[in-house]
Amino acid sequence: MPSYELYADDPGSPGWQVPATGAARLSWEYDDGRDRLLALYQKGKDKQWDGQKRIDWDLEVDPYDPLGTPDESLALHDTPYWAKMTDRDKGELRRHFASWQFSQFLHGEQGAMVCAARIVESVPDLDAKFYSATQTMDEARHAEIYARFLHDKVGMLYPIDDNLSALLGDTLRDSRWDMPYLGMQVLIEGLALAAFGMIRDTTDKPLPKQILAYVMQDEARHVAFGRMALRDHYRQLTDAELREREEFVIEGCYLMRDRLRGEAVLENFGIPRAEAEELCERSPFLRLFRQLLFSRIVPCVKDIGLWGERLQRAYVDMGVFELGDSNLDLLMAQDEELAETLDAERFAAEERARVAEVTEAIEAGGAG
Repeated sequence: MPSYELYADDPGSPGWQVPATGAARLSWEYDDGRDRLLALYQKGKDKQWDGQKRIDWDLEVDPYDPLGTPDESLALHDTPYWAKMTDRDKGELRRHFASWQFSQFLHGEQGAMVCAARIVESVPDLDAKFYSATQTMDEARHAEIYARFLHDKVGMLYPIDDNLSALLGDTLRDSRWDMPYLGMQVLIEGLALAAFGMIRDTTDKPLPKQILAYVMQDEARHVAFGRMALRDHYRQLTDAELREREEFVIEGCYLMRDRLRGEAVLENFGIPRAEAEELCERSPFLRLFRQLLFSRIVPCVKDIGLWGERLQRAYVDMGVFELGDSNLDLLMAQDEELAETLDAERFAAEERARVAEVTEAIEAGGAG
């Protein structure tokens, strides 16, 4: 079935065109480049995987509870609306929220694919072009996987959120070659990583856990790439140029903070927009979720050298300033290790099942 027929809300036109700006840059310098970045490029090549094979798509998913969503995480919980809902209504609400969340992941991954391709085109250094080419493939795989999960397991999609669309559009329209790094690698990818991690660590459903763990293993490399490239570049910028980029970060962070309320879902359950916004703002779980979402962004912004007074004040206002001291390297290492551990556990279980099957067959043959 075409995706267009599965949208809970009308997405408008079948696509979105963003005018391209900036120069395509080719480099005639084919030396080895930066060792750290080339090592990451090699890792990017070594870690390519096939989403059709690595993920167990035969796992069953209940479309009315695809993520094992706890009641407390839903904005309508403990409200008069919740008290009137039947079990079926609550299942439909879980389905819509899961669809909305994973649809934003899907649209974000397509945006990341386009941004990575833009980096290949515009970044001046060949070593960065090499790595960005591997990331473009990673993002294509992620978009493929999220689309399949939504199509085959949930049966519903949501259009791209207005705030995500605004940040992605600003990122793609900017002619400066470093802006796709900053908008996508640091802001959108950083926020997505935190959202992926919260669901990965709380869901008891094996299929979404696999999807999120394996995607996050790739994303850990992408954030490392953005940090390396931007840290090197931002050392060379003037104070005025750094302030311009900090303004972009401030605006983007406010947009991303406001993106995560999911009012569109509540509107589909008959709740007026203004009331839906108020319910989301009052939700204790969503307030905590929003704060934790910046756990990857704030330390990364600080690490690459964007830490001016106005940016710090904005993070104080958002209540996330203290996250600047988080150990980003440790978080990324854990993302990679969790994926490897999940693989080891899955394959060990499969091997035990095969051994048991062979043993049973041998015993049956002996008995005969």
